[in-house]
Amino acid sequence: MRSSPDSRLSPIRLMLVDDHVAMRIGISSTIENRDDMEVVGEADNGIDAIQMAKELNPDVIVMDLRMPEQDGMDTIRALKKEAVRASILVYSNYANGDEIYKVLQAGAMGFVVKDMPLKVLHDAIRAVAKGERFVPAEVSSRIVSRVTTQLTSREIEILEMVAGGFSNKEIADRLSLVHGTVKVHLANIFRKINVSDRTQAVMYALKNHLIKIE
Repeated sequence: MRSSPDSRLSPIRLMLVDDHVAMRIGISSTIENRDDMEVVGEADNGIDAIQMAKELNPDVIVMDLRMPEQDGMDTIRALKKEAVRASILVYSNYANGDEIYKVLQAGAMGFVVKDMPLKVLHDAIRAVAKGERFVPAEVSSRIVSRVTTQLTSREIEILEMVAGGFSNKEIADRLSLVHGTVKVHLANIFRKINVSDRTQAVMYALKNHLIKIE
């Protein structure tokens, strides 16, 4: 039995963006009896999605990448430019490492592949609705090799020292660098692995075996 509206928090308001109507119907059917989420709008292309998002102000936008009129990547960028507050969750069959990386860089909060269990999609929706990033291990592993090739040996060295508890000044002193240069390196590292601070960078690097700690 569904609980009364007064006994629970407001459900997560979803907008679905996919040019395949069967996919939208499928997602809707899996959540129609759930108390914690509801579909408030659907669009079959990126251009309509932008206007609809501004009108409906959803909490989460579940979006495909391959769509007519405007693809998902350009749509994500446009939504960010329009300052749409919704968290964007990409739900796609296309998930090579480079594409996943670019999607996250563009502003998506999560990426789920369509052949994953529906529970993963539901967990992802709940996570991004809270402002948390959601990238399953299977998806994350696809971008590790890309990130590894993007990080320079100096950046990896600095990451290892950050993981070792060294401050920026200590790193600069040990590597005979200007303090500001260390900050630039760290900013580049954060951008490349799509994190926002030192702790997240170390956690990501350790989880994906980018650095070694003695």
